[in-house]
Formats: sequence, C-alpha cells, structure tokens
Amino acid sequence: MKFQYLTILGIATVLTIGCTKEVTSNTIDNKIPTATIVSSPVAVAKSGNFKAGEHPTQGTVSVVTEQGKRYLEFDQRFKTNQGPDVFVILYRSDTPPIYGIKKNDYVSIARLQKTSGSQRYALPDNVKLADFRSVAVWCRKFNATFGYAPLPG
Repeated sequence: MKFQYLTILGIATVLTIGCTKEVTSNTIDNKIPTATIVSSPVAVAKSGNFKAGEHPTQGTVSVVTEQGKRYLEFDQRFKTNQGPDVFVILYRSDTPPIYGIKKNDYVSIARLQKTSGSQRYALPDNVKLADFRSVAVWCRKFNATFGYAPLPG
C-alpha cells in the first residue's frame, strides 16, 4: 500500500514539475525582445524659452525633424493660462505684440492642445521656417499674445 501511494505521489510530482516548466518556457517565448524596438532619430533645429505676454507662460519650444517631418515640441515644463480660442502660431519677429497681431505677420499652426505639459504640433510643409523668428501662444478672440518664445536665427 505504501509503495502504491509513493508511486502515485511520484507520478503526480513529475507531471506537476513537467507542466510548470512547460508553462514557464512558453511565457519566455512570448516576450518581445527589447532589442527589436527601434526609435527614429530626432534632430533639433532650433529652440527657445517662453516668455510672458498677456499671461504668465513658461517652458521651452523646439523645432524638431523626425522622419522628414517638422514639428514644434513644447517640453514638460510648458505652462500658460486658459483662454478662449487659443492657438499656436509662428510670428515673423522675435517679439510679437501683446495685443493687435496683424494677419500678414503670423501663420497659425494649430489650436493649443492643453495649457500645460509636453505637446507636439506638425508644421505644414509649405511653411518656410526661416521667415519666422518666434513661436507664440495667441488668443484669436481677443487678439492677445499669452506668451512667446524667440527662435534663434
């Protein structure tokens, strides 16, 4: 009787260990190796620090190129106030006026995504970056510059 009990216990142990090892090896095989994850290189062309205009504005904006596309990137420290109808624009001079931006002096890039934190805006292919000297956060409704960042030439 003891021999029969030990035999059944031994078989059950072998099956348990065998199944456990099989599950473990399947788990390892299903993992994606981190070496296959490739990030594309990002080239930073220009960057500038935001300055207050009508509202306190802080952080850094960079013009980056990734896979042939250009973007404006606001860093994690970016912060400004909320407002109606707020846009990200490129402005022709280093310092846009606080009020009264004229239509021919800027190009609108996109509506502001959020008032703080990192964000990215695609630059249209037809925008000649050399024609613009700053990035501004601008309220279209009141024609007021919340803040701006000069871009070095």
